[in-house]
Parts: sequence; structure tokens; C-alpha cells
Amino acid sequence: MKNIVLSAGFVALLTASASANIRITEAMSSSNGGGTPTVDWIEITNFGSTAVSLSGWKMDDSSFNFAASVALSGISSIAAGESVVFIESAAGAAVGSFRTFWGGLSGVQVGYYSGSGVGLSSGGDGASIFNSAGTIVSQVSFGAATSGSSFFYGYNADGSINSLYNGVVSTVGTIDSQVTTSRSGDTASIGTAIPAPGAIALLGLAGLASRRRFR
Repeated sequence: MKNIVLSAGFVALLTASASANIRITEAMSSSNGGGTPTVDWIEITNFGSTAVSLSGWKMDDSSFNFAASVALSGISSIAAGESVVFIESAAGAAVGSFRTFWGGLSGVQVGYYSGSGVGLSSGGDGASIFNSAGTIVSQVSFGAATSGSSFFYGYNADGSINSLYNGVVSTVGTIDSQVTTSRSGDTASIGTAIPAPGAIALLGLAGLASRRRFR
């Protein structure tokens, strides 16, 4: 994934509210980086202090329309501080090959979605997630993709996207101390949340310091 931009105020807010805060933190809309392409995917992260059930949750692309959304399947809940990945795959048929392509993703939950009109366009698109009540929880937009690279998102204290990071393409060796990997030309670091330098102690207050590293 990428550096997740969290201010001290945001951490304090999470600690005080002790409530879940789900955000889309990465998206891949053009995975063919010169090797075997993998499916499109989105990553979501729970910045809150409690686990959240994903039963009845859905996603849509840039129309951000619950009526046109499709079910998020294969993951029942997301723990506090956890990042999970949802790939575009009918009945989850591509989950196994996706894991293999990305080095196994040990310990990372991988779910799936599929349906008409929800493919992420490499020419520019968006993604949104809805809870079981049909309320939009998080949405992102992005422009034309760089083949083989993902988009990542950092957030402000109020939960809005930090405009300095919105739409920046995540590639190997960029964006401060992000953890990245390269497999057959695709570059990203999925299922991983890396706090900005010096933020570990603050994140620990909110129970978010424990992160898996995908290698």
C-alpha cells in the first residue's frame, strides 16, 4: 500500500470515538504492467478501534450509486487496523491466482465482487463502498492509470481525502517510506498500511500500530 497520512487529531478522534472508520486506501485499475495482468482491485482499511461486519456491504464504480452497486463477498468482517482487498472476480474464481501472482498475501483477506458496470477503467474511474443500509462509507476518484501501478489515498483529520495525496500513482521507490513490490511488472503493496515516519507511537494509542508487510 502506501503511507497513510494520519494527523494527531485524527488519531485522537479515533481513540475518543472508539468507532470504526472505513476508507478506500488503494485502487488498481490497470494491472498489466508488461507481465501477466491481474484483475482490478480495491483495498479498504479499518482505521477504527473495533471490528466491522461487512455483511450486506456493496461497491460501485464512479457512478457512486447504491442502486447500481454489487455485493462485496468473501470477507465477513474487517478488524480494527486491518487492510483487506476486494478483487473483480465472478464467484471469486480468480482469488487463488491473484494470491499467487502477488506472492501469496499470507494473512491478508482477499474478497471479491462482480457484476455489470463495475469494472475499473484505466482511462479514469472511481470506486465507492456502501454499508448494509445503503449509505456511502468511502469513495475515491482517479484519472488515467499508469499501467502496472496503483493509486493510493491518505486522509485528513476529518476523514476527507488529503488532496496532496489524492490520485498520486504509487510506484516503486516513491512516496516516502511506502512498502512496494514488483511482480511481472505490476507494482504496489497491497494489504499493508504503513504509517508516516514518526507516527508509530501515535497510531499505537489507537491500536493501529500493528501492520502486516506484504513482500
